[in-house]
Amino acid sequence: MNPSPLRYPGGKYKLYKYVETLVEMNDCTTYIEPFCGGSAISFELLFNGVVKKVIINDYDYTVFCFWNAVLNETDLFIEKIQKTEVTIQEWERQKEIRKNPKQHSLLEIGFSTFFLNRTNRSGIIDKAGPIGGKSQTGNYGIDCRFNKDKLIKQIRNIASNKEHIQLYNMEALDFIDQVILKTRKSFTFFDPPYYGKGPGLYTNFYNHGDHLNLANNIMDKLKNRKWIVTYDNVNEIKNMYKKVESIEFELQYTLQEKKSASEVMFFSKQVERPGNENLLIKKL
Repeated sequence: MNPSPLRYPGGKYKLYKYVETLVEMNDCTTYIEPFCGGSAISFELLFNGVVKKVIINDYDYTVFCFWNAVLNETDLFIEKIQKTEVTIQEWERQKEIRKNPKQHSLLEIGFSTFFLNRTNRSGIIDKAGPIGGKSQTGNYGIDCRFNKDKLIKQIRNIASNKEHIQLYNMEALDFIDQVILKTRKSFTFFDPPYYGKGPGLYTNFYNHGDHLNLANNIMDKLKNRKWIVTYDNVNEIKNMYKKVESIEFELQYTLQEKKSASEVMFFSKQVERPGNENLLIKKL
């Protein structure tokens, strides 16, 4: 079961078994996600004892505030979940918090991120409306993805492992220089914003130059490190990573309805890979 309390469009939790295999084959004890989002694979690897430490980073300050609240203000965050009614009126109030983050505490910003992620269509925090619509005439109500008991259990489980979790709020290129390059026996999973649909899904998305700059930094600075990168399967991205090996795979995701999207995974030259990886990918 997905251990993350966040919902993410294009979330990679279905890749867990394959990533677990890669981490174990490459004898890595630290797992890193520079674009952590919901961070489901990170926590599953940690909970299952596959790695000893996870390092998560998200440049989106509001996502960082959420994870900071989970790890460092756990009881207060859970209290807010318990006391907050899941209504359209509350949805409107939480939207206002995100419009003026400087006027609110990290806890308030983090809770607003969480509330909107759980109540918006497909978990899209800023660029989607509430489940069921503002009139609440849809097939599902705004609270249908807000099982408080389950979410609190997930949050407590993550917080109880906080001594094995490092959290950052850095731009990816700085994160490479200041964090990844200082680790040992680490495996990094880069899952940047989609190239094609990123602007419609994420608060912080990349333009072509940003994607190219990231690719060049990964392949140049991390050429002796173990990493994978996943993207939507488009020619622009494949050209950026043409110097390394890759595999294509299909991944089901849900926006307003279930769809299957073609994706691509790139591998550093240092990564040892299973001989039957195509079978593993096709099972997703």
